[in-house]
Amino acid sequence: MRTVKVEQLSLEAYKPFGTYANLINPTDEKLGAAPVEFFRDQLQLDVRGDIPFSYSCCRVEKRDNIINVLEYHSSCGEVVLPLDNDILLQVGPATANADEIPLDKMRVFFVPKGTAITIKPGVWHWGPFTPNEEPANILINLPERTYANDCVVKELKEADFIKIEM
Repeated sequence: MRTVKVEQLSLEAYKPFGTYANLINPTDEKLGAAPVEFFRDQLQLDVRGDIPFSYSCCRVEKRDNIINVLEYHSSCGEVVLPLDNDILLQVGPATANADEIPLDKMRVFFVPKGTAITIKPGVWHWGPFTPNEEPANILINLPERTYANDCVVKELKEADFIKIEM
């Protein structure tokens, strides 16, 4: 079985897959000063203009740290924001088609709670993992019904499973 080691999140390391911003404890450029500060344009997501933007919750509970399912969206990016627990997010580079899963290029990032992270169109990913015993409630932002009309899901053969190492 392949293995992949969890990486600390950094802008440079995550750049091929998207961007991120800490929305709970921001340090970005801001307008105003305490008691009212506005941290502007921290994160951008490319979406199609003809479909409403949707907010969903993905709740993940502790499970084996084994990557056995992956998905991607061709027409849009995705925002993932862990609300109440840190997460481990698996990502792999976009490929030309669904039969070319980049198993040897999969990476896993430790994403602290409160950190919004984008996933570029075509990047392989799936439901994150929790690094501890607590469940994680994760805000997911996608154009409406992306899960139904722009989602390629692939269950991996057992020989292709990837174990996540902490």
